[in-house]
Order: sequence, then structure tokens, then C-alpha cells
Amino acid sequence: MRLFVAVAVCIVVCSCDSMSQQKAKLKTKLDSASYAIGVDISRSMKRQDIELDLNVLFAGMKDGMAGKVQLSDETMQTVLQAFQAEMMQKIQAKREKEAAENLAQGKKFLEENAKKEGVKTTGSGLQYKVLTANSNGRTPTDTSTVRVHYRGTLINGTEFDSSIKRGQPAEFPVNGVIRGWTEALKLMKTGEKFQLFIPSDLAYGAQGAPPSIPPNATLIFEVELLDIVK
Repeated sequence: MRLFVAVAVCIVVCSCDSMSQQKAKLKTKLDSASYAIGVDISRSMKRQDIELDLNVLFAGMKDGMAGKVQLSDETMQTVLQAFQAEMMQKIQAKREKEAAENLAQGKKFLEENAKKEGVKTTGSGLQYKVLTANSNGRTPTDTSTVRVHYRGTLINGTEFDSSIKRGQPAEFPVNGVIRGWTEALKLMKTGEKFQLFIPSDLAYGAQGAPPSIPPNATLIFEVELLDIVK
């Protein structure tokens, strides 16, 4: 389990043909518990993108339980350290490639989006479109706390967050969110609804916000400014 906790690694599908052909028989509580633990470990491996030979993994577990381990503790420590280092290099290379691809895709998207009717672009590169206007509303400042409903997606349409689905508006200080939001909120009036197109440098940048927001992702939000609460 130390490996699964310690290592952040790149996506590889674990396979074990001989084991997959055998369907587990869940007759007792112990069977079900054993199966659940196996599923939990496998999901952890997939989340952390760990590639292992499951036949050998299970053999190691059996040997460990029986006290008949084939490798010394020192050898196993060396092997695990080398494995972790290799996988860290792979995840870093993958993230760098993904970040470069997302940056290029975001740039292309924003260039095309800027030509669409109703879309305005600010000096920072933020793009927005007024969906619902309210000339009688109030405009927040940097020191305001606002109440909003919002929905956020990636440019491919994948939704990563929604206060609407939660059924509860969000409240936060204007200067306590990503730069694109801070700028946009100060352009809005209460009662208005904007669609925001936020370049990565005004959002989460090269770090992203794992696991929902990848590195250098351009983000799209629909934001309704319900009220200024402070």
C-alpha cells in the first residue's frame, strides 16, 4: 500500500488475462470483503496510473502472507524507489505534453470564439458574453462578497462544477477566486448572467486543478450574479 499512496504516475491499463477469466464467487462476508478490497486497490492503481503484472502482484501478496518472500527488504526498497522514480518521470512527461496541447487548443478556441456575435474581449484576454442584462443592478468591488449560481465546463463540454446541480448558490469574496472570475464579476451587475471564456493564465494555469481541471485548460462558465452580500 505504501506504493499506492506515495506514487503519482502516468496512465497505464493494468491487465491480467488469466485472472479476468475467473469470476469471483462471493458466498460469504469474507468473500465480499476480500473482493471489495481488491476492487479498491485496483481503482487506486488506475487513478494513479500504475502498471503492474497482476499475476506477480498476487503472488507477492500470497508469499507475504505465508512469510516466504523471495526478495530481501533491502532489494524491495531499492526496486520500489527505482520504480517510483521511473513513473514520476513518465507522469511529468505526460503532463507537459498535455499542458502544451491544452494551451494550443485553448488559443485556437479563443481566437475563433472572439469572432462570434456578442462576445467581448478585455485587455487581459478574458472573453465574455452577456446572457441576461440588468441596468438597475449593483456592481461588486474587490472587497465585496457575492452570491452566485454558476456552471463550469472545459472547452470540450465536460462539466467539472455546478452550484446549480448542488442546488445551493455559492458565496465568496470577489478577490478570492481565479483572476478571470474577479475581473468578470466587477463587470457584472446583480441580476445579470454572463458566459465567461477564461484563458488558462487567468484560471488555473499550468498546474491545473486535479483531477477535474487539466493543466493549461481554457474554461467556460455561466455565471449569474444573484446578490452582493457584503
